[in-house]
Amino acid sequence: MASSFVVGDQFRNKVTELLEYTYSSLPHPLREELQEILDKPAAATLSFSTARQLKSFLQDQGHPFYLHELLEDSSLNLPEFVKPPRNPVLVARLERIKNKLANEEYSRITRNVNAQEINRNGTLADFGREVRSAKAVVVTIFNFLITVIATFACSYMGSQYLFTETTARVISAVIAASVVGLAELYVLVRTMEGDLGEP
Repeated sequence: MASSFVVGDQFRNKVTELLEYTYSSLPHPLREELQEILDKPAAATLSFSTARQLKSFLQDQGHPFYLHELLEDSSLNLPEFVKPPRNPVLVARLERIKNKLANEEYSRITRNVNAQEINRNGTLADFGREVRSAKAVVVTIFNFLITVIATFACSYMGSQYLFTETTARVISAVIAASVVGLAELYVLVRTMEGDLGEP
């Protein structure tokens, strides 16, 4: 906060005149302060209290110039702001709070992230379910094929007691394998409907 003026040349000229004309009537302490200001080289300062005393004197004496005329080319002397040192306990506490908030933010952002992800499409558990599902499909198809092939083989071998011609034996084996295959497909479809929850 400003507490003084940096006086200019107009102040110096007017105060010099004032000191010459009012040598006897000017109070001694005020005269000494003003003389000290004039004796300083550039950037001399005039305190607010001295300025108030000078203003009172000029009003009491009825002088033809006023304080604002004296300070017309002067400026406020604004002291340089000195930043106070930071309290180390407060700085440490602020750092702890900042780290805690950063950790909470990180936890909030990463709470849905699973460390076991293979890729962006799913986790290892999803991959395991897909493997088990694919394994069940492969086993079902393998069982279907084995059943149809075994039925065909059994019918072909068993039909030798009924038919002597190979063509008749093959046709009877194909019919038996087709019937068993259709029955397997029916059971498979009903099982899949039950798995899917359909009536």
